[in-house]
Amino acid sequence: MSPDAYANGKTKSIVCSLNMKVINVHSRIVQQPKAELAALFKTLASRDDKMLATDKWPAMKLDAGLSVGSKGGHGPIRYFVTDYRPGEFIRFQFTKPNGFDGGHEFEIIERGPRETEIKHTITMNISGVALVTWPLAIRWLHDALIEDAFDKVENHFTQVKKASAWNMWVKILRAVMRSRSKRSRSIQ
Repeated sequence: MSPDAYANGKTKSIVCSLNMKVINVHSRIVQQPKAELAALFKTLASRDDKMLATDKWPAMKLDAGLSVGSKGGHGPIRYFVTDYRPGEFIRFQFTKPNGFDGGHEFEIIERGPRETEIKHTITMNISGVALVTWPLAIRWLHDALIEDAFDKVENHFTQVKKASAWNMWVKILRAVMRSRSKRSRSIQ
């Protein structure tokens, strides 16, 4: 297009798409046989969830339980089950929030007769508003949620209970969320 084309009222649109690759991995070794963790794994997203710290965080809900195609999420995060192997892993594909293109998974990996690794991995590309919400808020809340979940799993087998500390940013974000939730309930 010639410079004269712009002077004659013609425009050219250039689309620039920004995105960022996110790989977020949490893992913990639990001194128990894999079968013991597999039993807890089966309760994920149930009323008696022994994996996620539902006393501190929104519960995971799935419309058809732990099965491929089941839809649900926790809090504002939405996904569906893409692959499930009982006692091994479960994979989810994100559908919300906007800008989350990818998924997350839980795995249980035998490392020895009485040693099992529990692992959670997010692999996604983020774009749009997620370029701001992931690094400023969601990532921090997610990290705290997963560590609390791993504490719950580990504490199932121990007398001395572990409680991972939340950093100041997580405490501030949770306070803001509580305040917004109270405000929205009082308006209704």
